[in-house]
Amino acid sequence: MSEQASALSGIRVIDLSRVLGGPYCTQMLGDHGADVIKIEPPGGDETRGWGPPFREGTASYFIGVNRNKRGMALDLRRAEGREVLLRLLETADVLVENFKTGTLEKWGLGYATLKERFPRLIHCRISGFGADGPMGGLPGYDAIIQAMAGLMSVNGEAGGAPLRVGLPIVDIVTGLNAVIGITMALHERQRSGRGQFVEAALFDSGLALMHPHFPNVFLGGSPPKRTGNAHPNISPYETYRTATRPIFLSVGNNVQFARLCDTLGVPELARDPRFADNGQRVVNRNALREELEAAMADQDGEALATALMKAGVPAGPVLETAQVLEHPHTAHREMVVEMAGYKGTGTPVKLDRTPGSYRQPPPAFAEHNEAVLREAGFSDQEIAQLTSNGIVPKDRG
Repeated sequence: MSEQASALSGIRVIDLSRVLGGPYCTQMLGDHGADVIKIEPPGGDETRGWGPPFREGTASYFIGVNRNKRGMALDLRRAEGREVLLRLLETADVLVENFKTGTLEKWGLGYATLKERFPRLIHCRISGFGADGPMGGLPGYDAIIQAMAGLMSVNGEAGGAPLRVGLPIVDIVTGLNAVIGITMALHERQRSGRGQFVEAALFDSGLALMHPHFPNVFLGGSPPKRTGNAHPNISPYETYRTATRPIFLSVGNNVQFARLCDTLGVPELARDPRFADNGQRVVNRNALREELEAAMADQDGEALATALMKAGVPAGPVLETAQVLEHPHTAHREMVVEMAGYKGTGTPVKLDRTPGSYRQPPPAFAEHNEAVLREAGFSDQEIAQLTSNGIVPKDRG
């Protein structure tokens, strides 16, 4: 994608975050034009080692969420390193970090201190449980929140054990919530001229994902239970066998159900009292499954799904990862990007006039130390001194 003005062009982000939620957030900010400076500790972001696979010593896990960033290393445990950070913040709009609550405060870099020196700075903290309350300040990780927020309790086969969702959904959603909070704060700053503290906690994000289960409970419904691929409130809404690969149906109303039955050649099912409306279809979901799978038994799953979608019935084949990446619509939506030997997932946020752009691959450790420091006004002598004494290391320690 060609370099051009993007929505966040002119916004500078200092990224002190590591692992996933914070880096996912700052990669999206970078994709939409922000100048993101990723600052790693002397040992580097630990996900550089979360492999295999590796490319030139860096794991795919790191590569997947750190493009469109310039990289430098800085030892914030030392006073000289903190002074460097303060100079970098002089031209920054946003600070993103996921330190354990109290760490930056111990170093004299908490928000209460920073807002006095940088009143326009937006300080975003990504944490496990927030700073206060019964669990305030405790460490939180995606799988722990999946367990504690109820996601595992509703994920898994009927009658089976609770199951973790097979991707770090809480981390990713927390990163997205951080992007939302930051962009809201940037918008508000245009009116007030003031920055503010933005907090995105994994625990909050995990709870917010529990739809429709929490609303069901709020309305006095039965306690949620694991239903495999089936939806607790809608039917047919799950996977169904065909002659080849399974397909997923998401039929939300009677019109769609009638079209499904017509396409399958069993229009009489739409007139069956057991399936007259969604409430009846949910109650009789097992009988409905038998009828639908009998009608699909001799059909190719992918072809059937295509026919159903063309008929206005939400349906899709269950594809493997490689098939998804090779799908022509994946290419059409520009969801796989390549540049300078880098290959990654495209941005899911599409803007018409100010589209995202892909300008540089994930940085090597400390790759842009000198360039970033020079921009901040450090002399060659100062840079040499910071490098020699390990405040700004060149190699992972």
